[in-house]
Amino acid sequence: MAHAVSAAAMSSFVTSPLIFTVVQHDGAWSVEHDGRHSNRSADKAVAIASASKLARAALAGGRPAQVRIEGETGYF
Repeated sequence: MAHAVSAAAMSSFVTSPLIFTVVQHDGAWSVEHDGRHSNRSADKAVAIASASKLARAALAGGRPAQVRIEGETGYF
């Protein structure tokens, strides 16, 4: 016998996205995730590419992910 699952119950299965934020940190651009900085670069575009690569890897592993960029899209 199949059981119906409510929308509220389904929302508990949804995982929050992993957030990778490109920020200026200690005079360079880096990717911040969970309070840790990685992938430092003097070039903002390189840091953005690194954040995108990390997000794609998370997506490939089944986790939703989002890239945010400091100073763009109103987050900061």
